[in-house]
Amino acid sequence: MTTILASASPGERRIVLLDHDDRIVEFHVERPGRPDGVGDLHHARVSALAPAMAGAFLAMAGGETGFLPESAVGPPRQSIARSVSEGQLLAVRVTRAAQGGKGPRLTARLTPAEAARAAAAPPGGPALLARGPEAALRLARAHPEAAIRTDSAPLAARLRGSLGPARVTLSHSPVLEDALEAELDQFAGAEVPLSGGGRLLIHPTPALTAIDVDAGSAAGGRDPQAQLRLNQAAVAEAARQIRLRNLAGPILLDLAGLTVKRREALAGPLRQALAADPLVQLRGIGPLGLLEMLRQRIHPPLHEVLGWPPSPLTHGLAALRRAAREAAARPGRRWALRAAPAVIAALRDLPGALAEAEAAIGTPLQLLTEPGRSPAQAEIEEAPHG
Repeated sequence: MTTILASASPGERRIVLLDHDDRIVEFHVERPGRPDGVGDLHHARVSALAPAMAGAFLAMAGGETGFLPESAVGPPRQSIARSVSEGQLLAVRVTRAAQGGKGPRLTARLTPAEAARAAAAPPGGPALLARGPEAALRLARAHPEAAIRTDSAPLAARLRGSLGPARVTLSHSPVLEDALEAELDQFAGAEVPLSGGGRLLIHPTPALTAIDVDAGSAAGGRDPQAQLRLNQAAVAEAARQIRLRNLAGPILLDLAGLTVKRREALAGPLRQALAADPLVQLRGIGPLGLLEMLRQRIHPPLHEVLGWPPSPLTHGLAALRRAAREAAARPGRRWALRAAPAVIAALRDLPGALAEAEAAIGTPLQLLTEPGRSPAQAEIEEAPHG
């Protein structure tokens, strides 16, 4: 049976989908104080038509600008100028998160329930009408057979309200055990070890993601089958990492030391490994012998959420998570966070994070800023007396 583990910590929720062998299939990180907006229902005002882009720009609540393609409003093949007009207020849903300075993608094609909710909203200017479903609920709906375990009472209550009480178990200890935590930490880095030797090196850029197979000790060996086995393992692991990290856009996989003809023989196994992921397509092999894939973007990739390398906020939230666990193991003590100025500033800037930490700890959290400390060295310690 598949299982969904939903763990909440100050400022963050981490959701894991495990298969029947307890192997990680999907991993999502959410920061409720800074949601990605996908699924949100809005009233938005048409600020400018963009016929050359086959769409229109819409002003949204909070000053954000979204893009509405003409294919997402009006009859098929009707121009945007015949579907909407400047100044018009529309009910829209966010279908793709903002990226790289571009606003979110919108649609005016709503479900009957969404249309009714928008119609019942009070008149006025741009407004957020409803938030989209959180990751745990999205996964639960996509995998109706999965049991759900969470260590968050508020999250358990919300999920039970949507899914019924039978599927959701509230755990009074962290649902992400130490071994699983260690595996999740690897998804923030570029290197993925391969069984039998070698590794994948994953390099996201604004334009594409490159995945390189490093043969390691198998490089230059006399056994051609060893190199083939390495690349077979790399193909399977690359498909898994693409889904785990929610990579999006063009993805290029460079296998290790094979001719183009031998690489073509691995296109079939790669296609099979990708089959469980509905967002990705294998486009073939390019002239340089790279296996080319394209994956649809909806939510931000993991490296954008965590930062690449991990951001000061990511290091700070990890420290708050440790603080909550230390406080649960040793209640009654006072705790301090010793960290770089960028970490402290990032936590203060994320709505709710420090307040949630203090609620979890049960006492105020002392913030100790050290200018010479790197963001990765954020530490939790017992607060000094006085």
